[in-house]
Amino acid sequence: MLATHAVDTALEMLGERHAVMATLIAAHGPYTPRRADEPAPFHALCKAIIYQQLAGSAAAAIHGRFQGLIEGPITPERVLELDPEVIRGAGLSGAKRDAVRDLAGYAVRGELDMATLDALDDDALTRWLCRVRGIGPWTAQMFLLFELGRLDVWPTADLGVRRGFGHAFRQGEVPSARELGPMGEPFRPLRSIVAWYCWRAADAAKSRR
Repeated sequence: MLATHAVDTALEMLGERHAVMATLIAAHGPYTPRRADEPAPFHALCKAIIYQQLAGSAAAAIHGRFQGLIEGPITPERVLELDPEVIRGAGLSGAKRDAVRDLAGYAVRGELDMATLDALDDDALTRWLCRVRGIGPWTAQMFLLFELGRLDVWPTADLGVRRGFGHAFRQGEVPSARELGPMGEPFRPLRSIVAWYCWRAADAAKSRR
């Protein structure tokens, strides 16, 4: 877990170096994502797959039904025991069902061991995860950021990050994913924190409409 003092130090550094970040930190409070106490890569990645390209409420409902199919913890063995059509019945598309089952196969073979994953840097871990059916860079990045607490993830394809960056740094002009990449360079090695504040900025802009 990312220690509170480490977060405080990172926020102080960003606020001192970047006036816009100081404003965002003051407006939205301290950065809250932390590494999970006991990371559960299989369940976290299942959830990330389910949430792809869906609004939060719809994704949460489908994820809740998916959880309801299994008594107790979500494990790869239990997922593989389910009839594939039962998984579809929870609201997963055929592609997401197949992705969750493919992920379960990797996990059963011991390829989602936390010791192995933690040994990889961000780029290597993203490439590894993208081997799994249905996992692309965005899904891998959300896992790194929210489950593993990695501090330098920069999800340029995420529309919320792009919109928030536009509102906070570019007077409302939303950058493309390609444009956003180099714009994150001044914030290394703390781009995860900047991305989180971009989400907050995007939410705030939406609420003002």
